[in-house]
Amino acid sequence: MINVIGIGQNRDNMTLGAIRAIEESDVIIGYKKYIDQIEDLIEDKEVIKKGMGDEIARAEFAIQKSLEGQTVSLISSGDPGVFGMANVLYQIVSKYEGVEIKVYPGVSALNYASSHLGAPLHDFAAISLSNILTPMSEIEKKLRYALEANMIVAIYNPISKTRKEPFRRFKQCVLEIKGEDALIGIVDSTYEPPKATIVKAKDLTEDIVNMSCTLIVGNDITYVQDNNLITPRGYVIRSKIHPLSQNHYEKFLNGEVPHGPNRECEFYPCHWDGQYCDFCYCPFYPCGDSATGGEWIKGKGVWNCTNCHWLHEKETVEYLREPLQNILEEVEDLKTKKKTLLKLRKACLLKTNPNDL
Repeated sequence: MINVIGIGQNRDNMTLGAIRAIEESDVIIGYKKYIDQIEDLIEDKEVIKKGMGDEIARAEFAIQKSLEGQTVSLISSGDPGVFGMANVLYQIVSKYEGVEIKVYPGVSALNYASSHLGAPLHDFAAISLSNILTPMSEIEKKLRYALEANMIVAIYNPISKTRKEPFRRFKQCVLEIKGEDALIGIVDSTYEPPKATIVKAKDLTEDIVNMSCTLIVGNDITYVQDNNLITPRGYVIRSKIHPLSQNHYEKFLNGEVPHGPNRECEFYPCHWDGQYCDFCYCPFYPCGDSATGGEWIKGKGVWNCTNCHWLHEKETVEYLREPLQNILEEVEDLKTKKKTLLKLRKACLLKTNPNDL
């Protein structure tokens, strides 16, 4: 039996199942740095320490010990199924018969990094920048597709003393596809506790990244709040329809709300000259999503839209007006169809098809 053990980024990330598997093993095999983290669990075991880059030798040794009838724990950092030893072992073990394998997952580097950055993960891709055995063209193709699909992208093996070009290509892809203001979280595990930094793509430089870093690239609606990197997932906050909003959308449904700037309004402009007033009261309120500038008034439980001007921009209004008319049949739909409305809001933010909600 070979137990492929993921020990996470440190001892706190190990599962109870992984600890039991180590306790029940006769032989422990792994990279010296990983073995040293579990020294107290393996005092009575045969321990084989290998160097970095000896993955094949570790896997072969584990198989041989297993065929001799011993229970083996093959130690991997993070999660053994994410750029770890599970893949190596399964590729090699097909040469042999009678080898049983069980994988014990651990906290992957991307999950660990995410936990120190806030809540940046939504739909995501994990891509290694190591081009030791992978063509740079393949890495760049994966990067471009993931970024163009608006995925959150977790970057492993970003840079080393001898590998600079993959990092430079990665940064160029982000700048070309996401723009210079794209948000990137950096978690450096050479520190204890790890050092978490959030930068814009234009400020990402080689001197703030090393091989022990995991990078997380936000998508088009990722934002920073209270020094946390957050990608909104979308959730419904129920509230009463304000009387003024009720009045506005009754007029909207009757075709009485003018399109564009309403300069006849006594309060115009309440934001800026040229603002569009089609949605004087937000049809998504409260969205609970700070991606467009709104925020909770702390301690009051009130959603504040003062800094959210997105709804009064010409492009936004022209995108939303027709599909909103199709969704709303009565003012009460602002409450009863809130999920559909929030999907429309997200479609507008990401400029996807509003008729395919």
